[in-house]
Amino acid sequence: MAEDTTTPTDSLHSSDDTGSADRTQMVSPTDPRLLGLVDRLSLEQKVQLLTGRDFWTSWPIEDIGLRRMLFSDGPSGVRGETWDERSPSLNLPSGTALSAAWDTSIARRYGHASAVEARRKGVDVVLGPTINLHRSPLGGRHFEGFSEDPLLTADLAAAYVTGVQENGVGATPKHYVANDFETERFTADVVVSDRALRELYLAAFEKSVVEARAWLVMSAYNSINGTTASENDLLETPLNSEWGFDGVVISDWTGVRSVDSAKASQDMAMPGPVGAWGDALVTAVQSGEVPEAAIDRKVLRILTLAARVGALDGFDGVEPVFIEDGVAFAREAESAGAVLVANDGILPVEASSVRRVAVIGDNADRARTQGGGSATVVPESVVSPIEGIREAFPDAEVTWSVGAVVQEGVAEIPLSELTNPVTGDAGVHVSFLDTHGAEIFTEERRATSFVYIGGDAPVTSLGEFVATTTWTPSTTGRVRLGFASIGEATFVVDGDELFTATVEAEGDELGAALLAPPSESHALDVEAGRPVDLTVRFRKAKASGESFDGAMMFTFGLDADDSDPQALIDSAAAEAAEADLVVMVVGTNSKVESEGFDRASLALPGRQDDLARAVLAANPRTVAVVNAGSPVELPWRDDAAAVLLTWFGGQEYGHALADLLTGVTEPGGRLPTTWPAATDDVPVIDVTPRNGVVRYDEGIHIGYRAWLRAGAAPAWQFGHGLGYTTWQQSDLVVSDTVSEGGAVTVAVDVANTGARAGKHVVQVYASRAVSVVDRPALWLVGFAPVSLEVGTSSTVEVTVPARAFADWRDGAWAHEPGEFTLHVGTSVAELPLTATTKFVS
Repeated sequence: MAEDTTTPTDSLHSSDDTGSADRTQMVSPTDPRLLGLVDRLSLEQKVQLLTGRDFWTSWPIEDIGLRRMLFSDGPSGVRGETWDERSPSLNLPSGTALSAAWDTSIARRYGHASAVEARRKGVDVVLGPTINLHRSPLGGRHFEGFSEDPLLTADLAAAYVTGVQENGVGATPKHYVANDFETERFTADVVVSDRALRELYLAAFEKSVVEARAWLVMSAYNSINGTTASENDLLETPLNSEWGFDGVVISDWTGVRSVDSAKASQDMAMPGPVGAWGDALVTAVQSGEVPEAAIDRKVLRILTLAARVGALDGFDGVEPVFIEDGVAFAREAESAGAVLVANDGILPVEASSVRRVAVIGDNADRARTQGGGSATVVPESVVSPIEGIREAFPDAEVTWSVGAVVQEGVAEIPLSELTNPVTGDAGVHVSFLDTHGAEIFTEERRATSFVYIGGDAPVTSLGEFVATTTWTPSTTGRVRLGFASIGEATFVVDGDELFTATVEAEGDELGAALLAPPSESHALDVEAGRPVDLTVRFRKAKASGESFDGAMMFTFGLDADDSDPQALIDSAAAEAAEADLVVMVVGTNSKVESEGFDRASLALPGRQDDLARAVLAANPRTVAVVNAGSPVELPWRDDAAAVLLTWFGGQEYGHALADLLTGVTEPGGRLPTTWPAATDDVPVIDVTPRNGVVRYDEGIHIGYRAWLRAGAAPAWQFGHGLGYTTWQQSDLVVSDTVSEGGAVTVAVDVANTGARAGKHVVQVYASRAVSVVDRPALWLVGFAPVSLEVGTSSTVEVTVPARAFADWRDGAWAHEPGEFTLHVGTSVAELPLTATTKFVS
C-alpha cells in the first residue's frame, strides 16, 4: 500500500513499510557457524531435534549450546507453557476484530503486544496468526481468521508477523493451506483448483513469507488434492522454491503421521516426545529411504530459528524494543475494529443526558472476549459490558436483565464464593491420585476450570482427580451443579453423594472433545451465605484416536437457570420500557464458535431473537450490540436504533464498548467479511466433507465475490461500516497504464465534512468488462485508512501492483492486456468513483 516492492515471484502486494526485514531476519541458514553445528551432530541427535520434546518445547542439545525453544498458542494472546489462572495472559480482541480495523498499523502493534507478552512468559514462538480465509461463515474458527478476502488477509497478516518478529519472537502464519473448516479436519481432502489455490488460499500466506519473512509456517491437518498437508509438494512449491522461505515448517499438533512427511519440506513434528518420526526416521535414513541431506536441511532451519530467537549460544536474538501497554492496546484495538453497521443518530450518547439505562442480555454479564479452542488464554481480569456501562454512566440508574440464557453447559463458580479448605484462602485444593489411590500431586487453584496440556501435572499417571472447596453461594434457590469433561464424576455435598454421572464425547474430534466437551448437572437447593462443603472426584476417559494422552480438561460449576424462559424475556422487556436507553447485548457461546467443530447455522443460540423482538417493541431506543466472532442472523435488525458489531472484544471489552457508546472513541471498523441476512442466502456455505472430501467448486468466487456473482443481497456488504462523522471522496486520479513488475497509483481526495474527527477507509476494487478468463465482478486491490480532523482534507494514495490484475493460468501468472476499471468508495457496494487503467505488455 506504499511503494512497490517487486520480487522474482511477481509479488501480489505492494510494500507497506511494515518494518525492517533486515532486523527481523538477522540470521540466514547459510551462516557457516550453523552449518558447522549441523556437522557436529549424530544422525540420532538430528532426528531427535525434528520432534518436540513435549507438548510445547523443542529438544535442547547442550553440546552445541542449544537451549529448548518454547512454542505457544495463541493468535489473540500468548498463553505460555501452562493453561492456568495463576499465570494469566493478555487477552486481545479476536482476529476478526483486528481485521475489521482495516489498518496495518494496528496489526503491526498487535504483533508488538503479542511479542512483549511472549517474552514476559519466556515464549520464543507465537503460533499465529491464523490466516485461513472465511470461505464459509459456518467455519468453526472463523473468529480466529481475518477475512474472506486474500489481499486484506495478506496485508494484515504480514503486518502482524512483522510486529512479532521485529520484537525478537517468531511468528507462525497458519494453517498452510485450505484449512478453512473444522469438520473432519484431520482427514478431509480439499479438492481445489490451482487457480483458486494461487489467487486465494496461497495468496493469503504469500506476503507474510515474501515480504515479512516469517520465521515459521504451520502446516495444516487436511489434505489438498489428495495429499496430506505435511507431505504435500506445496510445502516446497511455492513456499520455498518461489517465495524464498528459509524458516521452519512446523506441524499442527499430531499433523505428522508418517515417515513420508520427512521426504517433504516438513521440518518439525509436534508435539513430542513420541511421534511418527523418531527411531523409524533414523532407520529410514540408514536404509536410504530418506536422504540424510533432507534431515540436515531441516536441522539447519531449526538451528536458524534458534539463532533468531536467541536460543543458541553465539547468537543474541533481539529483545523487544516496540513496547505496547497491552491492556490499553486491547481497549484501543477493540474500538478500532468495532463496526457500526446501522445508526439512526442515537449514537454516540451523551452520558449526562441519560437517567436510566437498561442493559439486557446474558453476554452483557458473561461476555465472550475470545473464541474457544487452542487460541484460548486466561486473562487476569475481564471488564464485562455491564461493568463498563455502569462506569461510563455514573449519574444514571443502570439495570441488568439476562433476558435469554445463552450459556450452554456449566460455568465456573466465582472465586469470591470459594474457600480452599487446606489454605483458608480463596480457591480450590486439587489432588491427583494414581490408579491405586495414592496421592501423587497436589496444587492450590483459584478457579474451577482446569486444563492440563503440558506442564508438571502427571496426567498420564492419573487414576482420579479430586477437587475440594467450601462454596458459599451468593443467592438462594435451586441451582444445577455439574461438570464438563469426558469421563465420570462424583459430586459429594456436605459429606453426602449428590450424583455420579458419565459424559461421553460427541464425535471423535480432539478440539471439541478436549476443549468444548459436553456437560452433566444435577439440581441442588442452596441458601445465600450458607457454606457448602464440596468434593468432586473425576475419572478421565481413556484417550483414543487422534488425541493427546497427556491432556485433560475438567470444569465444575453451575448450569444456567432456564426453567422459565418467557419470564426472563418479559422481565427484560419491562425493564426496557422504563429506560431512556437500552443496550441489548446478543451473541454466541462456546458451543457455537470454537475450534473442533463447525456451526450448523447462523442463528443466535437460545431465545435471543424472541428477546430482541420483545425489547424492541417495548423501547425502540435500543442499541443492539453483537458479541460474536463471526456473522449471525439478526432478523429484527431493522427495528433497532443502532447495530454495533463488536466481535470477541478482549479483556477490555466492557471499557471499549462504553467508549464507543458515549463517543469517547469512534467505531473504526469496516466489515472484513460479508454479513448475511439468513443462512439460506449464503452462496458458499458447505463445510461438511462428503466421503471425506470438501470440493471448492466455487473456484475463485468466495465471500463478496460469490455474493456478487449470485446477485444476492446480504444484510451488510463487505467493507461497510459507519462512524460518527461524514466524508466526501472526490478527484480520483489513476495511472494511465501499467505493465508487469510495475504498479498503478490511485489518488483520491478525502474530506471530513462532519462535526468531529474521525476515520475513513479508502477501498479500491478492480473489474474488467470483457476477459478471456472468468473473473469476479469486483475484487479488492488496495485500501488505506485515513484519520482527519473536522473540516480538513487529504489526498490519499493507494499503490496497486501489477499482480493485482494477473490471473493464474497454465502454471504461471498471466497478464491479460487491455483495460481495467478501478472503483473507489466505502464498501464493495458503495463505489461512486471510477477510472480506467490499461495493462500493456
